[in-house]
Amino acid sequence: MSWSASLLWLSIAGLAYIYAGYPLLVGLLGKLRRRTVTREPWVGTLSVVIAGYNEAKRLTAKLDSVFASTIADRIVEVLIGSDGSDDDTREVLARYGDPRVRLVHFDMRRGKPAVLNDLVPQCQGETVILTDARQQLDSEGVARLCARFSDPTVGVVSGELMFRCSADDTAAAKGMGAYWTYEELIRKSEASFRSVPGATGAFYAIRRQLFRAVPENTLLDDVVIPMQAVEQGYRCVLEDGAIAWDAPSQSTRQESIRKRRTIAGCAQLIVNQPRWLLPWRNPIWWEFISHKLLRLVSPLLLVIALSANVALATTPVYRALLIAQIAFYGAALLAWGLSQIGRRLPLLGTVLMFVSLNVTTVLALWDAIRGRFRATWQRSA
Repeated sequence: MSWSASLLWLSIAGLAYIYAGYPLLVGLLGKLRRRTVTREPWVGTLSVVIAGYNEAKRLTAKLDSVFASTIADRIVEVLIGSDGSDDDTREVLARYGDPRVRLVHFDMRRGKPAVLNDLVPQCQGETVILTDARQQLDSEGVARLCARFSDPTVGVVSGELMFRCSADDTAAAKGMGAYWTYEELIRKSEASFRSVPGATGAFYAIRRQLFRAVPENTLLDDVVIPMQAVEQGYRCVLEDGAIAWDAPSQSTRQESIRKRRTIAGCAQLIVNQPRWLLPWRNPIWWEFISHKLLRLVSPLLLVIALSANVALATTPVYRALLIAQIAFYGAALLAWGLSQIGRRLPLLGTVLMFVSLNVTTVLALWDAIRGRFRATWQRSA
């Protein structure tokens, strides 16, 4: 076998493992070696922490969804960390009228990790819910999260992010919905097998005593905080009945910006948390590497596969494979073009999401190389 053929098939094998092999393997292990989690009615006190920047327009609806919880009587406080906000956050909360709501305003805008580092140690509840202002919580969500803490091996419980999709959604939005469904399947398998290497940042809970401060430049606090609990010998599990509702990004560019930050955060983990690269230091090393880091090399594998295929296109089999690759990228380009004029075709949204995800990965890695790790965020639409 020539070098070109070896590179082609190795790159295809790598891509197959990243996007299909690992999900199938962890799914199989999740079934064969399932670790059950006790779920019983939870008795304890609860703090809710919401960190945000200029979220005044969302706070009333958010708080309504928090206090609509079936165990709202267990909520002793809701801490709102205003990270240098200059909107009407203070006035909105003053009008809300629930004495359990407390605003903690920070004059300097530092980012969500710094706000969490300051607020979580102040919490009085035994369990802390970390959630964002953007998403609405299902009324059963908080109770279902907390029920998992009846199992003493559980340290973090992640909720599930669900998208309210409609027939009028763009191809990018539909692709995002499909991608998140794929992600949730992997996370459920990881939770059944051992632990999930991260939580849904929009909605998760942690035992207060397990929280450890994170570096203030952290981009993925929803990975670092749960992983620190895993390091302490606890599990991070998924409660798929604890739902936070959101609307999918309607534009490829909007979703690309969000994903670019997430991928840069994965690269940042290598720098900030190098011990997690060592299997004897990381209890869920295989899941962490396969789910969080290997996707960073996916664009390189795609380039190798295409380049090697071009060199081998003199034979019918490799020529057919090259045509298939070109058709795949052509479909993504078509989906992008249609999205620019408000049109879409079935299934193309997923193709577009895959290609744009890998383009975004390249841009995110360039951000990482240049040290563009910014913990502050802009309010999303």
